[in-house]
Amino acid sequence: MDDRTALAERFETDRSHLKAVAYRMLGSAAEADDALQESWLRASQADLSEVRNLTGWLTTVVGRVCLNMLRSRRTRREDPIDAYDRTSGPGEGDDPEQEAVLADSVGLALLVVLDTLAPAERLAFVLHDMFAVPFDEIGTLLDRSADSARQLASRARRRVKGGGAAPVADLARRRRVVEAFLAASRGGDFDALVALLHPDVVLRADRSVVPTPEPVVVRGAHTVAQGAMAATGRALFTGIALVDGSVALAMAPLGRLRLVLGFTLVDGLITEIDVVADPDRIRGLDIAVLED
Repeated sequence: MDDRTALAERFETDRSHLKAVAYRMLGSAAEADDALQESWLRASQADLSEVRNLTGWLTTVVGRVCLNMLRSRRTRREDPIDAYDRTSGPGEGDDPEQEAVLADSVGLALLVVLDTLAPAERLAFVLHDMFAVPFDEIGTLLDRSADSARQLASRARRRVKGGGAAPVADLARRRRVVEAFLAASRGGDFDALVALLHPDVVLRADRSVVPTPEPVVVRGAHTVAQGAMAATGRALFTGIALVDGSVALAMAPLGRLRLVLGFTLVDGLITEIDVVADPDRIRGLDIAVLED
């Protein structure tokens, strides 16, 4: 068996692993597929005479391709929020249901936090903390020392874990309510939504949510629940996150944060919902992963 045949067989054997690396680096299944295609083209033209661990070497090839893709992202996508529904999906040719399932399996909040990291930080964290790639290999990819790569991963880890969260017991109570709200929104369960809302609940949405000339204010459990029922497509790309130390919902198609729902609870009922989509406000939020 020659080197090229062995490489092709190893690439196919490791495809699911390599796509997992690419997806966590890029946050999009379609972009992960593009990264794998580019990685194969590069790998198939490389000199393999010094390669002893094909899986490890392919992982670093995919990491380098994804790093270049992240660095080439000059601006975030600014598609209208209503474009992310069940019919149109997150992008032409994408399967929104599949993207949503994949995001849930990894953790949408994690993808959101990863998207806030610098490309080098994201690479160091993903490759080391998720796929156990040694820091000396990561440093080589980044043209840095192993210690520098270790520091990058450490900074990323702090961002992922966040800080200043509410007490654990309070977080658990809030999480149960917010998760129930998300489940009812995804399932289109109007009665369950109403049961979670205080009769006089107030929802406030900034001008970027719809958009509208002025912020939107909606009052009353039935009216707010009707609005949630109309946004079931958005709920596909929404998950639990820790936002400024409190349990919230983050909508992030393709792993890119677009909208946050903050909740005020009194006696187990939702009394206020603050919907944030303004890019400047979004950038000012501290997003972290809520530990299980």
